[in-house]
Amino acid sequence: MKLERIRFFPTCKKAKKHFAHRVVVGLGGNEGDVKKRFVKLYRTFLDDPRFFIQESSAVLKNPPFGYLDQPDFYNAVIVLQTSLHAKALLKVLLHVEHLFGRVRLFKNGPRTLDLDIIFFDNQKIQQPNLIVPHPRWQERASVIVPLFTLKSFKG
Repeated sequence: MKLERIRFFPTCKKAKKHFAHRVVVGLGGNEGDVKKRFVKLYRTFLDDPRFFIQESSAVLKNPPFGYLDQPDFYNAVIVLQTSLHAKALLKVLLHVEHLFGRVRLFKNGPRTLDLDIIFFDNQKIQQPNLIVPHPRWQERASVIVPLFTLKSFKG
C-alpha cells in the first residue's frame, strides 16, 4: 500500500450552508489511467451545480481483493455537499460511472471507475439497491486509509 498525492487529492474547503446533505463517496479504479480519471472526475463534480466538493483524501494504491488476478487499485474518498436525496445521488453516481467507461463484468472485477456512497449524513438506509453506511466499509483499507487522511474525519 502506498499513499499518493495527485492534483486535487487531497483538498479541503470550508463547507457551504445552502446544501442539505454531506456525503462521503468512495472512489476506486484499476483500469487505464486512474489518477488522470480521478482528476477528471473531480472537475466533473466541480462543474456540476448540484455538488460542492468540501474535501478529498490522498489517493491510496493498494492490491485488489476478491478477484486477485488484476492490477492494483487506486482509491480515495471525496466529501460532497448536495441537496439530492440518497436515491437520486446513487442514480447520478451510476450515470457518472457509465460516462467514465464502467462495465460490470463480474463481482470485484477490474473497473475504470467505482463510486460508492460510504456515508450520507448520519443516516442509516436499507433499500434493495442502497445500503448506507456502505457495507463492510470499516473492514476495507481502501476506505479507512483515505478517510483518515481527511482533515474533517473524526474517526
